[in-house]
Amino acid sequence: MDDTLYGTRDKRGDWTPNKRPKPLPVFVWPVQLRALLRSLLAYHLSPIRAFFILATLIVWIYLTPSVETMREFSPGWILLILLRNAALALLFYGSFHVVLYIQRRQQTQFKYNSKWPDTNNTTFLFGSQNAENVFWVMCSGVPVWTAYEVLTLWMFANGYVQSVDFRQHPAYLVALLLLFWPVWVGLHFYATHRLIHMGPLYHIIHKVHHNNVNPGPWSGLSMHTFEHIIYFSVVLIFFIVPAHPLLVEFGLVAFALGPALGHLGFDRIVTGDKKSMSTENYFHYLHHKYFEVNYGNSDRLIPFDYWFGTAHDGSLEADEAMYKRMKAKKCARG
Repeated sequence: MDDTLYGTRDKRGDWTPNKRPKPLPVFVWPVQLRALLRSLLAYHLSPIRAFFILATLIVWIYLTPSVETMREFSPGWILLILLRNAALALLFYGSFHVVLYIQRRQQTQFKYNSKWPDTNNTTFLFGSQNAENVFWVMCSGVPVWTAYEVLTLWMFANGYVQSVDFRQHPAYLVALLLLFWPVWVGLHFYATHRLIHMGPLYHIIHKVHHNNVNPGPWSGLSMHTFEHIIYFSVVLIFFIVPAHPLLVEFGLVAFALGPALGHLGFDRIVTGDKKSMSTENYFHYLHHKYFEVNYGNSDRLIPFDYWFGTAHDGSLEADEAMYKRMKAKKCARG
């Protein structure tokens, strides 16, 4: 498949897509109703959201203990959830890693950075980028994800947080999923992400993640434990906003597995001789490349980066704006 149809490759072999990332037309005046509805439908009915919803239903129906069981903390059901989450992470992250980085089925076609992950670099634990990434995901990310899930489900089971029955309030729960949740996720991610980019917090917490200048699937959830605690705290909103525990499950599954897609390192995945599928992760790749841009979600449903002047679409104009902002920031500090 000819990747020059979708982008260009420089002298170093790095690939840049022709299509520039831009926010969905949600906050546009005058309102473009048709474009808005089309974009929202495409966002909510995307294959990946459908996959996360299906995965959540399977997890909830077949791999989650009963409410009666979860009313008491006990090693049995907690271990079940831990092992289930570990298996999900291994299958999801591992599948992309095997296809793109071990089998290398499409080699560097559509790969942003032509180099492969470091295998002899003292920056990383064990000298290997992939080994460190797997360590942080499995030994920190999965346990923290599990801890939030166990605590939240225990609180729902005991009535410490209000549970809403879907049969009684379907419209409310659908609105919560389709409207409130994306807004809250966008705000939480942008605010906490900018926070851990500040001063000592970056070096203490976030630097572990940003060692992955050339990210791969496992880089997505490769974070310091403190960052995992901040990252998964997004579900604490349901301690004050009434919901169904199934919505908490969806939020945690999407937050735990979604980072793999945002860090594939490839702009498109080849699915056939002349077919490929966009990964829509160039926006976040630019964050790993330039550090001080694109703090928000790569879906850009809520365009915080555009509102606060931190967006970068990969163009020369965006480069100039970034350098001016960084120079002004440096001058302000003296």
